[in-house]
Amino acid sequence: MRLLAFLLVLFPWAMASSSVELARQAAEAWLAGKLSPRLEEVLRASPEEAPKLLERYALFPPPPRGLSLNLDSPRVEGNRVLFPAAVGDEVGEVVVVLEGGEAKRVYFRPEGLALPGYLLNPASGWGFLLLSLFFGFLLFQPSPFRAWLLEALALLRAYRGLYLFTNLFLYGLFALGSLLAYGMPEMARAVQALFGGALEAIGLEEATGKGILVLAGVIFHWNFGQGLFLTGLLPALLLGVPVFFLNALRYLVFGFALSPALLGAAFLVHLPTLLLELQAYILVTFGGLVLLAKTAGGEGYRKGLRALLLTFYLGALFLLLAAWYEAWEVSVLL
Repeated sequence: MRLLAFLLVLFPWAMASSSVELARQAAEAWLAGKLSPRLEEVLRASPEEAPKLLERYALFPPPPRGLSLNLDSPRVEGNRVLFPAAVGDEVGEVVVVLEGGEAKRVYFRPEGLALPGYLLNPASGWGFLLLSLFFGFLLFQPSPFRAWLLEALALLRAYRGLYLFTNLFLYGLFALGSLLAYGMPEMARAVQALFGGALEAIGLEEATGKGILVLAGVIFHWNFGQGLFLTGLLPALLLGVPVFFLNALRYLVFGFALSPALLGAAFLVHLPTLLLELQAYILVTFGGLVLLAKTAGGEGYRKGLRALLLTFYLGALFLLLAAWYEAWEVSVLL
């Protein structure tokens, strides 16, 4: 009996030690440049070799120049081993993802790139739920929030031709990207790995194990901050032209990486998320074009700016719905 108890204690410790040692070896090889293809290799590769090199580049992005790595203080989180690291004054960590007894991904994550720790707290999830319910309640009551919603919907009706064009153009590019993936599935998987690596680097993978409430809040935080605001509203302020071309490229690439050719039957489950999130970015693109139309038509930049902010507000509502559906999809359906 004592021997059995001893083995039960020893076995997990031995497994953890072997994982740390495996991660340490992978981190050393990565730092020495043995795991990462150079960007020049990817760009000069033949069509047959390019997908594999691009996928490997996504899984093992080259270490930043001047990176210092502390291999003596590892931290184990599930199948991830994290080592303290820094590039000059910028601190962070090197993350080694283990799977099936080998390193599947190694990358440097600066401290500022990771999700704020408070977002992964259960209290934040409950707070996001309460805010969502309160916001929904206000939409059905006489309030500024309801008035802005009705004004935004009236704007869509007033510019229905431009709104229809924006939808057809951007959803059409997404469909085109999806069709192209059928002819280049290996390249599409490599691009998908590139996106997956970026999302994992910010810590989104960690949020999937925190429950639906936390995951919904994290998804909304990322999509609203990075998608709708930084790469939506801000470029739209420049008379709508930059956001139009940015989203044209974005939708083509999104379609390529999220094609049914790769997702299979899961595409139908994920389709509501795609329609809601993409509609949010379509709305802010449409708002930028209305800003251009009002400014060029002599109504002035201020009136156009109000129209843009209304579409931004409506887009945030779509992202709120998308966040809750996607969190449920990931946690329950998938």
